[in-house]
Amino acid sequence: MKRQKQIILTARIVSMLFTPFYLPVIGLAVLFTFSYLSMFSWVYKIQVLLLAYLFTILMPTLLIHLYRRYQGWSLIELGHRERRMVPYIISIVCYFTCIYVMERLHMPHFMSSIIVAALLVQIVCALINLWWKISTHTAAIGGVGGALFAFAYYMGFNPVWWLCLVFIIAGVLGSCRMILRQHSLSQVVVGFWVGFFCAAIGILFL
Repeated sequence: MKRQKQIILTARIVSMLFTPFYLPVIGLAVLFTFSYLSMFSWVYKIQVLLLAYLFTILMPTLLIHLYRRYQGWSLIELGHRERRMVPYIISIVCYFTCIYVMERLHMPHFMSSIIVAALLVQIVCALINLWWKISTHTAAIGGVGGALFAFAYYMGFNPVWWLCLVFIIAGVLGSCRMILRQHSLSQVVVGFWVGFFCAAIGILFL
């Protein structure tokens, strides 16, 4: 019994650490490290990361938390498919706002493309959720993999080791979501590949 509780606690911690909202910030951090955008000052980079954090992590998390508290639901109850649409809508509106602000500030296209890719992942997951529950956690880590693939194509670096790390994290995260009985194997696998292809398409073609 004690071991089972430890496993469940670990699964919850991993799920919290790899929340779906971190995709844009991770993508921007990678971009600032491996692309020509590394020439910008640290002050500018921090400002951009804070902007992304505000609209893609802090605001969606806070608003969804307030919505959940208003409804009187637990995190597990909020995870029911029919109750996930409002959180999706909140996230999509926040991401649209972030893109609008970045365009108004005339930030480089590569920066906004990260948010566009994450927004595309959110929209596709929301549409799928209308009839089938999909894992947004694995969609997000899949989006990281897709973004790495796209930027490797643009910038000519070898992404193999980074992609291996993404696959390992995705495996651990997907296992945790199943341990918590939030998703089935098919839901976490489909979530990963939806995120991967949406992010790659969003960066390469949009």
